[in-house]
Amino acid sequence: MTPVLKACLSPHDLALRIKPGASLLVGGFMGVGTPSRLVAAIAELGIGDLTIYCNDAGKPGGFGIAPLVHAGLVRHLVTSHIGLNPQAQQQMIDGRLKVELVPQGSLVERIRAGGSGLGGVLTQTGLGTLVQEGKQVVNIEGKDWLLETPIRADYALLGCHRADYCGNLEYSLTATNFNPVMALAGNEVFAEPDSIVPIGVIPPDSVRTPGVLVDFLVAHHKQLNTRVNA
Repeated sequence: MTPVLKACLSPHDLALRIKPGASLLVGGFMGVGTPSRLVAAIAELGIGDLTIYCNDAGKPGGFGIAPLVHAGLVRHLVTSHIGLNPQAQQQMIDGRLKVELVPQGSLVERIRAGGSGLGGVLTQTGLGTLVQEGKQVVNIEGKDWLLETPIRADYALLGCHRADYCGNLEYSLTATNFNPVMALAGNEVFAEPDSIVPIGVIPPDSVRTPGVLVDFLVAHHKQLNTRVNA
């Protein structure tokens, strides 16, 4: 069977597919595993009114989603913390940015639930705190559990170490924390690899996201607008 090769598009061309008001799952852990070229292209195009689900708000210097926050393009941010991004903090205080803080484990499990077709996650994290406000509490065998609802988004934007031309992805270090589960929960999945290699170069055991989940790859200059035979 002939493998299905993924289209390799420029960051600009992929960013143009994202419409104002879209919801984005953006991979990365303090910038590690964030598709920085794609994020920069979205910021340059000024695509705004975004809802973003991610681990953190990045930090000055272009790390993570900081370019989108600094450009005022994010309307609603669902994240674990914003402590290293003073502009995100100020926008929240000023009422320009709605921030929903979610415990990190609960956030990744909600995304996993969304990608797996589950109805939610039961956890005791957040019980009796501000996290509980407005949420359903379920009692099971005498213990209370907080019901956290699943998360899906219009797009999942991933950064990875390597991809092959079928879209199989390999991650490195903390890029593995969020990216693989986000790949399951985006209606469209864009992956930005450090390099694109022929099919077979990535060992099967190292593939964390199979190509069937990936819609487009962010290409390097010589690979733009092509489907390359591996």
